[in-house]
Amino acid sequence: MVDSMINTEHVIPVLNEIMLAELSGVVRYTHYSLVITGPNRLPLVAFMQAQADESLLHARQAGEILTGLGGHPTQGIRPIEESHDHAIETILRESIEHERRALDLYRQLLGLSEGNSVYLEEYARTQIGSEELHVIEMNKLLRDYTIG
Repeated sequence: MVDSMINTEHVIPVLNEIMLAELSGVVRYTHYSLVITGPNRLPLVAFMQAQADESLLHARQAGEILTGLGGHPTQGIRPIEESHDHAIETILRESIEHERRALDLYRQLLGLSEGNSVYLEEYARTQIGSEELHVIEMNKLLRDYTIG
């Protein structure tokens, strides 16, 4: 029945990519929470830990939808690019790039679901809003490190 509404052949791989990207976010943000130093360490650590927690939630949501559509979740994560420069500005820039890649995946899902599934459309739109908010917040954090 679901197959008649949604082209699962195209949607399932995107959901798998979303899940892998979000799981890589768990590792990325956990790593960042451990390596951040300096006078703003405590609030930034809390922020990164919250990002890791949210990434895990997002991965689970994508996985639930994926398996509900008959897919099988890939075990693993997307490769994590890191400069090994743990300056806050670098960490924030890397985080923004990670969020933008996730945004691209959710937009791809939205394109596949528009007009075919209200649930998937709303899910994709909600996730896009969430990822856009992350980019906005990180850009605001970045301002303190780029004004000079």
